[in-house]
Amino acid sequence: MSHSVLSPEHAQQQIDALSGQVLARVPALLDAAGKCLSDSQQLKLESHVRAMARRSLTGEGLPDFDRSLFDEISPVAMRLSQDVVALFGNLPSDEALLLSIHFEMAQNQA
Repeated sequence: MSHSVLSPEHAQQQIDALSGQVLARVPALLDAAGKCLSDSQQLKLESHVRAMARRSLTGEGLPDFDRSLFDEISPVAMRLSQDVVALFGNLPSDEALLLSIHFEMAQNQA
């Protein structure tokens, strides 16, 4: 059995490309939901999406977490999260729970 090993530089390029593709779609999703992120919220989201891209490409799983912590997430934030997770095509649905915090904190557009 042959395994290809990516150089760290090539792996980072793939992560950057995938996260860039996903992040390019987020503004339209936010706009459709009537939400906007502050600059600091945007930076945190970008970091989270890069980590999701890495997990998507490496198959790394999420650590265990208490799903009940997300019971009060609004339907709008959860839908946004699910839409973003779906863009990756291969991440578990639990990713949407963790991502939902970013959208729950987003402000409603004026």
